[in-house]
Amino acid sequence: MHDTLVDLEVIRRALRLACRAPSLHNSQPWRWEVDGSRVHLFLDRNRILYSTDRAGREAIISCGAVLDHFRISMAAAGWTANVDRLPSVNDPNHLASIDFTRMEFVTYAHRRRAEAISLRRTDRLPFTPPAEWTSFEARLRSAVHIDAVRLDVLPDDARGELKEASKLTESLRLYDSSYHTELGWWTAPYEASEGIPYGSLLAEDERERVDVGRTFPGAHHQGQRPDLPADYSKVVVLSTGGDSHMDALNCGEVLSSVLLECTLGGLATCTLTHITELSASRHLIAMLIEQDSTPQVLIRVGVAPGDESVPPATPRRPLEDVLVIRR
Repeated sequence: MHDTLVDLEVIRRALRLACRAPSLHNSQPWRWEVDGSRVHLFLDRNRILYSTDRAGREAIISCGAVLDHFRISMAAAGWTANVDRLPSVNDPNHLASIDFTRMEFVTYAHRRRAEAISLRRTDRLPFTPPAEWTSFEARLRSAVHIDAVRLDVLPDDARGELKEASKLTESLRLYDSSYHTELGWWTAPYEASEGIPYGSLLAEDERERVDVGRTFPGAHHQGQRPDLPADYSKVVVLSTGGDSHMDALNCGEVLSSVLLECTLGGLATCTLTHITELSASRHLIAMLIEQDSTPQVLIRVGVAPGDESVPPATPRRPLEDVLVIRR
């Protein structure tokens, strides 16, 4: 344990950047506390989407992503974050306790990785195929910094079966009123600080060209990338040996690392979790990667046309809504 005090404004800046992390429907299910020399991450159960994420697994994955973002943000500020995961036996919502040691030197790579947090976007549109994929896949594998998480890439000839797994998930929820109500709630009027902005939803013709994705309420704007008749992305699968809270937290941390590695490599990404929310489709994914493991999350990786303007960042809750300072 370290007792090094870090200036509160440094922590605030790092948390503000870290909270750019992706989360299910932009629900941002995290709560932070600063207590002396330590920062604590908690799962905010009030923000779990119970119809979509009954066990809270995806919420914990989201918290893992924000935890890794925070570690990266603090490194860019000159501090090594020492993370104690699931530190409280009596409080399962206490996901991490973090203290800090001063780094000897902040490299350009540290700063560049933190900058990628602000540049990353969730892109639900169709992609062109990533160039020089073999070498980049090796780069992605090196980004998996937690041994308990496995990275697989679905072979291109499995795309049809992946599409069927996606359709199976949608069909099993076709008459689930609570699921669709929840989906509508998070895609409606919350552009100020949370939820998925209307402009980020796919128009009808765009949905037809992206064969693997959650079916959100359709937008009525004009479809983009009309020259792309289909999605040519690679699909990455992150899986774990089990399905515990620690597995989900670890997976979220690796998800953060993979997404930022793609951003640094100039590639667009879209995280997919609808296929791993139900056991039937989850089993199909495990069969496709030919592993006796638990698929946690999928990621589409590809190239967005270079002539497009960068879409605006999705909204985030004010820091004061997610941070408590214990004096």
